[in-house]
Amino acid sequence: QQSILEFQPDVIVLVDYPGFNLKMAKWAKSHGFKLVYYIAPKVWAWKESRAKILKKYVDLLLIILPFEKGYFKHHGIEAVDVGHPILELIPTFNPSIEKSHIALLPGSRKQEINSLLPKMLETMSEENPQSLIVAGLSEHGSAYYEKMIQGRAILVMDDIYSVLDQSKLAIVASGTATLETAMMNVPQVVVYRMNAVTFWIAKRLVKLNYISLVNLILDKKAVPELIQKDFNPENLKKVAQQVLSDTKSIQDDYLRLRKRLGDGQSAQKTARAIFDFAQKGD
Repeated sequence: QQSILEFQPDVIVLVDYPGFNLKMAKWAKSHGFKLVYYIAPKVWAWKESRAKILKKYVDLLLIILPFEKGYFKHHGIEAVDVGHPILELIPTFNPSIEKSHIALLPGSRKQEINSLLPKMLETMSEENPQSLIVAGLSEHGSAYYEKMIQGRAILVMDDIYSVLDQSKLAIVASGTATLETAMMNVPQVVVYRMNAVTFWIAKRLVKLNYISLVNLILDKKAVPELIQKDFNPENLKKVAQQVLSDTKSIQDDYLRLRKRLGDGQSAQKTARAIFDFAQKGD
């Protein structure tokens, strides 16, 4: 805060991370700074009261999910949709590579990996020996994953796009990876499981029809979701086979999804919006 006071910026840009940034917004506004918030907190999912904080302290809200514009307008906030940056991060899908593998994307946090990866491996390795690839993160260390994998899958660290580029199907933990999988044109089954008590509480706090960003953005069940008790070997096998037998419908929805995420110029639009806003009143 002292550095900000000394530097006296024309505008402060807060990026995601609401737990910290909403506190910063209050402080910055009290010192007269212009505020831009990029990547809005997911108040449409939970902690809706944060929308009031955004309205009170943030001067310009930049959103990356198309359905957020209507939500924030309902709360009296004119948000600007700059498109999703994922379109600029995804490498070109390579149709020449034989898609013979099944990707397992168990998430980024140890708690969810511990809950999801063993069940993914248990189910998919029975009928797909030597064809599974697990997308791991080096921050957890390869030994952490190998202890669960036990030779049933190939482990690839820090390269989710390489994993997806080789895969005909992905089993994906709910999160941003569902969008990455869709943009790589890989059919997917979205899964999630949490502590029963946590899930009970979440159901009362979260007001969503779907858990995957793909389905939320399209507002339809474009990709199957298996949550809690529904995420079991029998269901996963059945749904995975259904997806593989009809990949066209999912990939058609992926095309519609891509159009809704913007034109691939998110960074440029974001920079321009911030620059134009900083110039106002000068």
